[in-house]
Amino acid sequence: MSPLTHTLASFGPLKGVTILDLTRVVAGPYCAMLLADMGASVIKIEHPNDPDLTREFPPMSRSAATPVSGFFAQFNRNKQAVCLDLKHPDGKATFLQMVAKADIVIENFRPGTMDKLGLGYKVLKAVNPALVFTAISGFGQHGPNSSRPAFDSSAQASGGLWSMNGTVEEPMRVGTVLGDLSAALYAAIGTLGALREAERSGHGQLVDVSQQDSIISLTENALVTYTETGEVVGPTGNGHPFVKPYGRYACKDGFVFFGAYTDKFWREACQAFGTPELASDPELDTMAKRFEQATYLRRVKPIVEGWCAAYTKAELEALTGDRFPLSPIKSMDEVVADPHVRERDMVVSVECQGAQFEVFGNPIKLSGGTLEKGASAPAVGQHNPQIYREWLGLDQTQYDELVARGVI
Repeated sequence: MSPLTHTLASFGPLKGVTILDLTRVVAGPYCAMLLADMGASVIKIEHPNDPDLTREFPPMSRSAATPVSGFFAQFNRNKQAVCLDLKHPDGKATFLQMVAKADIVIENFRPGTMDKLGLGYKVLKAVNPALVFTAISGFGQHGPNSSRPAFDSSAQASGGLWSMNGTVEEPMRVGTVLGDLSAALYAAIGTLGALREAERSGHGQLVDVSQQDSIISLTENALVTYTETGEVVGPTGNGHPFVKPYGRYACKDGFVFFGAYTDKFWREACQAFGTPELASDPELDTMAKRFEQATYLRRVKPIVEGWCAAYTKAELEALTGDRFPLSPIKSMDEVVADPHVRERDMVVSVECQGAQFEVFGNPIKLSGGTLEKGASAPAVGQHNPQIYREWLGLDQTQYDELVARGVI
């Protein structure tokens, strides 16, 4: 394909890969953003009169003259943006020209939408046989429920996660859009796998990622527990169904996760808290004994509660060091201030339309580097001239006609 020069730099493992990003909200934009951070040239395509609705999502900027969405900036950094009306005949024709020069198309419309536009995978494959077409949806491209509308909560509900999370008394939704985020991650993995095959064989393929499927894959042992034993796993609160001690415990200024359940870690904890004799206590000296619910409630839980209650979160973190798992349950202000998080560039600055935001970085750390530091997110149609004139090769008359017709 004809590579598109990256907006910021020309390096990264995906240098030379061009992606047409038709997505909106979270799952699709996040998938494309991860690939952009690794050097892919991502063209975000939005309708001229109906751009990505997250441009209006809070938080809005405090550092720009006009409101700009930090939510949008976070999921759309390192992209170039153009306007294009895919319902207009000239818009379809222009998109097909772009497809012929691209490597990947990512969309997260409801299944069937691209076919109704006359731009489904079969059509695009005929134009570009090596194209990777990644489709992210609530329930997948086939199956009885494929046409149903979906949000993140639809996936958490239908994938079983909602029924497992929360207190013992009340199932609760996980407090982040895990259906969107997990689908984005799987879509990025699938896209890279399909791209590798396309580069090897010249044949692209459809990557079909469902939010429901993604959630099901995150339910740990719940599915196999049911299929093997008939037991339906429900909420376990802040504990674990069989591993003990492993959960939330109160301290002087909040809560910590304490996870010293193995024999080695239990011995380390007993030493750290000045009670080494508990490591050889005949009621507590093996992991199996500590797992027994009655023993846990009568002996283990009060011991751990007493240990933690005597210290603050910071004191506990310093006391335990790297001896056994213990982590303060941090609020977001504490996460942002964490020097370890800062050291790993998980808080980075992104510019969008004159506004500066601090957003999360990229958890994929490559020795060759990624592009999220100092990145920017585009305004609606910001790169129309560069993409349509310079990359696609339209002359000025053709470009002006698309503008006059409201196609771009």
